[in-house]
Amino acid sequence: MSKVVYITGGSKGIGYGIAEVLLKNGYQVAICGRKQEDLDRAVSELKEISESIFGVISDVRNFADEENAVSKIIQRFGKLDVVIANAGLGILKPVDELGIEDWNAMLETNLTGCFYTLKASVEELKKSEGYYITIASLAGAYFFENGAGYNASKFGVVGFTQAAMIDLRKYKIKVSTILPGSVATYFDGNVPSDKDDWKIQPEDMGQLVLDMLNMNPRVLPSKIEFRPSQVKK
Repeated sequence: MSKVVYITGGSKGIGYGIAEVLLKNGYQVAICGRKQEDLDRAVSELKEISESIFGVISDVRNFADEENAVSKIIQRFGKLDVVIANAGLGILKPVDELGIEDWNAMLETNLTGCFYTLKASVEELKKSEGYYITIASLAGAYFFENGAGYNASKFGVVGFTQAAMIDLRKYKIKVSTILPGSVATYFDGNVPSDKDDWKIQPEDMGQLVLDMLNMNPRVLPSKIEFRPSQVKK
């Protein structure tokens, strides 16, 4: 039986790219999103690749939503092997201009969301001796101007994931975090176009995840920095 993967924030961007690659390679995939219209569009497009796609509405800032999402995935597929905590938000402003709502939105989505997703799925991952992956950012290792809130959230994701790795390895659960650089997504109001062709593409992220899932179980790439091979000229 093929493995079942749950990807948060899978209706577009990195999450969508990962879903696309995994479906092409025989995985059963569930994605979540906050907006029904975005989720429906993504599921409809991905069904052209495989019928083994399932969409569920969830806001990762709400633990009950994540519990409900995992429950529905188990009802649909009967198990859960891989969880990819991808849902994220970036608001780049100088710290003196960063609003309270901006700060809370990033911390709740990027960091607390990763915890809620793991908390909701960890018992199923224990059963499957599965894999939990967070999508962090190079902003989780290198600080930059206007990044105070985003840096704080992504540094937190990296620390959270690395500690979770130590806690969960006794259950034979693999835990990794990926720190991508510039990706051609809708981050910070960007609309992907030809101008982004130098960046990592969402399908590149999918290929990386596929390679990680195909590694021998004795190998654990616990933290991966992943960046464009060339910088924009």
